[in-house]
Amino acid sequence: MRTVSFGLNISIDGYCDHTIGNPSEELMDYFTGTMDDVDLLFFGRVMYQLMFPYWSDVAENQSGTAAENRFAQRFSAIDRVVVSRSLDSGDVDHTNTQIIRSNPAAELLKLKQQPGKKISVDSVSMLPELIAAGLIDEFNLVVHPVIVGKGRLLLDAGSLQEKLDLKLVNTIHFKSGCIALHYLKQ
Repeated sequence: MRTVSFGLNISIDGYCDHTIGNPSEELMDYFTGTMDDVDLLFFGRVMYQLMFPYWSDVAENQSGTAAENRFAQRFSAIDRVVVSRSLDSGDVDHTNTQIIRSNPAAELLKLKQQPGKKISVDSVSMLPELIAAGLIDEFNLVVHPVIVGKGRLLLDAGSLQEKLDLKLVNTIHFKSGCIALHYLKQ
């Protein structure tokens, strides 16, 4: 069975936003490395539209820094599934993107049971449902040294029926002050 990995940038005060920091070359290389074992990206519509076509444009035009270009090429090459009721096939960025309309937990379970590498999930809105279904095997959180005081929280109060115990298996400190935390579900 494939491993499902949830990854996200987060502020010290628990807000999730890919715009809270300006990733260093070192951090971009870390993000690229996390994609080495991934062959499927699983997004909600909002996160998908944040990431694409931005990163595919960077990959095509080589318009970022060297580290951003490496990340963009790796990230854009990975197959994707987008959970959305409103996107049409003409709204997606590439031929390697599939749209599913409902029941993300059931769809992710089917994908998890297929052969392949890791599945990377990057959707705060679906996180409680996917945790409740027991589908998230690991968490990769990058904590940025910033307090933002607003935005989307990783989990809203009351969104989980029971706690989820995790085991910290790796910590990486970056020169920028960011810390990457890798947890496994116990």
